Amino acid sequence: MTAAATSGRWVALGLFLAASFAAAGIGVAFQGTNVQDFYRQELTLPGWAPPTWLFGPVWTVLYVAIAVAAWRVWETAGWTTGLTLWVLQLLLNAAWTPAFFNLRNITLALAVILVLLGMIVIMAIRFADHDTLAVALVVPYLAWVTFATALTMAVWWLNPGLR
Repeated sequence: MTAAATSGRWVALGLFLAASFAAAGIGVAFQGTNVQDFYRQELTLPGWAPPTWLFGPVWTVLYVAIAVAAWRVWETAGWTTGLTLWVLQLLLNAAWTPAFFNLRNITLALAVILVLLGMIVIMAIRFADHDTLAVALVVPYLAWVTFATALTMAVWWLNPGLR
């Protein structure tokens, strides 16, 4: 492999990482103020809700994993339907935070995360056509979003005034 080709591979990985973290940044930028107060003081949460400090580290690892997964698919097959789904799920991922925290519309947040969950499943199936390690990298993301969906449903149920 030439130096230019090797360099191009790393640039591509950097772009996938940048896209993942851009989705995170959009979500954070539009989440509104007093997130901690809203989450811990204004909402009725289920007893199994994780502490707020856990979300940042978990999401950081997951964003890296899904970026690497997308990069691996791109390296193997070029731009695919799975990668288009990857972009769409990033947009949905970015939309959940402002729906939940800024708009404080739990029904909208629940709708977004349900579509996101389905999109991740379909994306993983499409990734499986090209790279099994990419699918393995998506599995923790799928597991966490499944948990986040259950948490969003519980918050929706426990806070009827925010539906």
